[in-house]
Amino acid sequence: MGKGFFTVPEPINEPIKSYAPGSPERAAVSAAYETMYHSNLEVPLYINGKEIRTDQTATMAPPHDHKHLLGHYHLAQKSHVTLAIETALEARKAWSTTPWEQRAAIFLKAAELIAGPYRAKINAATMLAQSKTIHQAEIDASCELIDFLRFNVAYMTEMYQEQPKSSSDTWNRLEYRPLEGFIYAITPFNFTAIAANLPASAAMLGNVVVWKPSDSQVYSAQVVLDVFKEAGVPAGVINMIMGDPVMITDTVLASRDFSGVHFTGSTHVFQDLWKKIGTNVHHYKTYPRIVGETGGKDFIVAHHSAHPKQLATAMVRGAFEFQGQKCSAASRCYIPESLWQEVHDHIKEDLSTITMGSPGDFSNYVTAVIHEGSFDKLAHYIDRAKAASDAEIIFGGTYDKSKGYFIAPTVIKTTNPHYETMSTELFGPVLTVFVYPDDQWEETLILVDQTSIYALTGAVFSQDRYALEQAVRALENAAGNFYINDKPTGAVVGQQPFGGARASGTNDKAGSKINLYRWVSPRTVKELLVTPTDYRYPFLES
Repeated sequence: MGKGFFTVPEPINEPIKSYAPGSPERAAVSAAYETMYHSNLEVPLYINGKEIRTDQTATMAPPHDHKHLLGHYHLAQKSHVTLAIETALEARKAWSTTPWEQRAAIFLKAAELIAGPYRAKINAATMLAQSKTIHQAEIDASCELIDFLRFNVAYMTEMYQEQPKSSSDTWNRLEYRPLEGFIYAITPFNFTAIAANLPASAAMLGNVVVWKPSDSQVYSAQVVLDVFKEAGVPAGVINMIMGDPVMITDTVLASRDFSGVHFTGSTHVFQDLWKKIGTNVHHYKTYPRIVGETGGKDFIVAHHSAHPKQLATAMVRGAFEFQGQKCSAASRCYIPESLWQEVHDHIKEDLSTITMGSPGDFSNYVTAVIHEGSFDKLAHYIDRAKAASDAEIIFGGTYDKSKGYFIAPTVIKTTNPHYETMSTELFGPVLTVFVYPDDQWEETLILVDQTSIYALTGAVFSQDRYALEQAVRALENAAGNFYINDKPTGAVVGQQPFGGARASGTNDKAGSKINLYRWVSPRTVKELLVTPTDYRYPFLES
């Protein structure tokens, strides 16, 4: 077999298509949306390269049109989970020894399939399943996923090239082995790219995966799986199962061969996972890797030197794009008194032009939240704010779930910096504002740092470089992704590796080489070129 030190294509961030009126991409995604809306999709379990149907199913519906049936997906029983684990471990025998360039080729092909023939389909599926506008679907399901695949291949190559020093008589080598066992990938509803990247990044390094997508994202997860199959991911390497999350997780964590979890989701679920893994740790063959990105209570803090229109734009975009259902979405803001009235007026003007409805109508900026549970939670907090003595709703505050789970973009103004919506993660289009005296800048920075248990993203706005430096220093531990004069959302693979600390996760930075290190177990190999034949050292001589 031919050998070589192979280089891979240099990754570039996938350009975002505009979907402007009359553009070919707009026509393509509109046609795909209509076709998929009127189809009835059946999503089976996928284990060892085979589609498995069970006697239990659940329905799929668009959040913006919840009475419309998109299809059904099959639910696993415990025997199916066990089968997925067994077949993954069997597939590992061949996959873990497959040359790295062959693994790289599969995921590079997956990226090109999404960039080309699958682009309209994966975007339309994300619009339907998660109620994303075409712009939000494009930057997620297409561009970010393509970037994850391309950049991770390049990072894998760089990682394998990192080798220890050798001497004239010793050749030292470093091998990056896949973990000994299987990986459990638990993915969220809100990003199709994350749903694909969590199993793919581990598999790329030679690992095998049991993947449980969110119940609310199964529809677009099926498109991801179709891409992986067409790209050539071998049977058993990535197995997709849906069903009762507690049963699936308990079955997975009971396996002696469990070697790691790749998670994005809620903080309390991740903490429960960590606890169960700790309880079982004596049972495992190796210490499992625990990688998780969880919640956020992401902030924007403004200095009195900030530009009011820039600040207002960042607040509207950061809080209300994708209905605030991003881990990075702005949900608490600290605005100086001298700027508040002008910022208020700009927000009022912007919100007066925003329309809400189906993502199939490209004029809508806001669509529905993901499901009834989310809707009810948000409505509850909105109603509490309406009745509160230390808070008032100044914009929005309306909601309606008769057709879809629609929550109007809502801004709460509070006189209490510790009001519940300043610290509680809501995961919806609700932004809470606290207006502070201009001369309390330093005290406000302490408030920002200490108010929330989370530390995912945050932003500071100022035209004063000294004030910016103060904020960067004071908020060092308050956000894993920190933005200066920009909204706290929209991290780009290869440019802003994403992840936070505190209750926001393990900060292993998806979309970077840092994350890939978690899915390998290095082995050092020392080869001595001339082996000694005498045990005596010179110091023993007379």
